[in-house]
Amino acid sequence: MQHRTIGDTTVSAVGLGAMPLSIEHRPDEQRAIATVHAALDAGVTLIDTADSYHWHADEVGHNELLIARALARYGGDTSGVLIATKGGRGRPGDGSWTVNGAPEHLKHAAEASAKRLGVDAIGLYQLHKPDPAVPWAESVGALRELLAAGTIRAAGISNVTTAQIRQAHAILGAGLASVQNQYSPAVRDSEPQLRLCTELGLAFLPWSPLGGISRSSLDGPSGPTSMGTTFHRVAAEHGVSPQQIALAWLLARSPVVIPVPGASRPASITDSAHAAQLKLSEAELTQLDHALPN
Repeated sequence: MQHRTIGDTTVSAVGLGAMPLSIEHRPDEQRAIATVHAALDAGVTLIDTADSYHWHADEVGHNELLIARALARYGGDTSGVLIATKGGRGRPGDGSWTVNGAPEHLKHAAEASAKRLGVDAIGLYQLHKPDPAVPWAESVGALRELLAAGTIRAAGISNVTTAQIRQAHAILGAGLASVQNQYSPAVRDSEPQLRLCTELGLAFLPWSPLGGISRSSLDGPSGPTSMGTTFHRVAAEHGVSPQQIALAWLLARSPVVIPVPGASRPASITDSAHAAQLKLSEAELTQLDHALPN
């Protein structure tokens, strides 16, 4: 497994996005825990979660509790696993998402997350989304207080603009370790944020990194090029899944990129983890840079 860094912590170059294990259409707990264990078996040492990754209104922290149980039941060493969780969003139970960036809410949410995860300090705590009703500096200030209190070891921000990254960096300094924005072959709006993270040395964690890549598999009835994209063609040439090509392309974008593909089956995260060993040629990367899935 290739490795990269978040702040002063070394993690696997591909993480596990655990959200599908707890939201709508989630698997049963046995398969969910098997998925986490498969990630660990494959060398994944970064697991991405949030207190709002749940389905029903009374399940706040479902995903955090699930991950804690999965780690406790794993037979191997988990001391090197970084759990990245987030706060500042809610799910009232009707399928919608709310935002709450109030400092007191964030501080209480972080303390609750640490308790659910069973840790003295959260390895990486990220502000899930800017709250338009709260000044950005106040929300980021709550992260600074959490760092000072030792509740969290590193801070991150998510769904942000370049201006918000710069302001957070000015407030948090070395305490700011990561930015998590949507970024994939199909959604490249965060190119400026990625460039800035590369400049500042901040880990960039693309969420939904497989956007635009179909779930067709190599042994599917229509073959790996059934969708007709460059990503599928390159996958066929390498004898791997299109998802691996997408992740390898992301890893080649910058040394600060650490994609966190979601998974709800052991086979999915095992396949994604293999992307960290996949080397694409400069010619292939150029083709993929100019390709957008149909």
